[in-house]
Amino acid sequence: MGNSLKDIRKEISSIKNIQKTTRAMKLVANSKLKKAVEAAKRSKIYSAKLNEVFNEIIQKTLSGNMFEKNDILFVDKTRQVKMVDIIFVTSDKGLCGAFNSNTIKAVVHLMNEYKNNGIKIRLRGIGKTGIRYFHFNEIELYDQSTTLSSNPSDEGASEFIMKAVNDYINGVTDKVIIVHNGFKNMLSQEIQITEIMPFCIDLDSITKEVQNDGEMLIEPTDNEKMILEELAKQYINYNMFYALIDSLAAELSSRMQAMDTATKNASELVKDLTIKLNKSRQAAITTELVEINAGVEAMK
Repeated sequence: MGNSLKDIRKEISSIKNIQKTTRAMKLVANSKLKKAVEAAKRSKIYSAKLNEVFNEIIQKTLSGNMFEKNDILFVDKTRQVKMVDIIFVTSDKGLCGAFNSNTIKAVVHLMNEYKNNGIKIRLRGIGKTGIRYFHFNEIELYDQSTTLSSNPSDEGASEFIMKAVNDYINGVTDKVIIVHNGFKNMLSQEIQITEIMPFCIDLDSITKEVQNDGEMLIEPTDNEKMILEELAKQYINYNMFYALIDSLAAELSSRMQAMDTATKNASELVKDLTIKLNKSRQAAITTELVEINAGVEAMK
């Protein structure tokens, strides 16, 4: 019984140490989360505005019939899709609940969907967790980064995505998609699948009302195609950067929840083990009393 009490005390001590770690990790995630969420919100607003401007320029340019729709880089919808680049973003660290597994499931589902339609897939990975998963399952990664997930940067995002852009321009691939787990609110995350190229815009929806609306003017002497392509590159680069920022905010919120749950579960375990310890101690005391009484009776 003594050994049993000793084992229970060791277990309680071990769980309390783990609880200290999970509580500390929760506090760290919470302190980083506020900054990450603000950055994600600002990035989302900027990305939406950039998309709006890009739409307007395309609409006004095409309304002038300066060149054919399919001549615009990134907007060509006639290209037959034979090869797709899938860029995924996961975290560099674990202990963040189902954050990474949900992203990986989405990527695998997308891969199978394209393969079933006879379309080839290339994976480009960001984040150590996802990269380890696909390496373990012997799935080739065409490109990878183990530094961008924890430390998103505009320059790093641009460098990474432009490799996929250049392959699209050169006809190596026919579509580029980014998959990441995005921040929805403090309690939930949401898988985002963004088709980067060809650019998703309903070119057939241009009407006279839209053409005549707005204040943006493009002079006939401007190189409209060059303007569109430069703006498209900015939009693509920023989409990659936003995916990194959004993923980081979601990762931190998921880790904060996971550590909060782990801390609460540790408290429940300590309570249960304390009750078990007290019962064992009482049983040991009762046994000793019985043995003493038996000894006394034997001496009479």
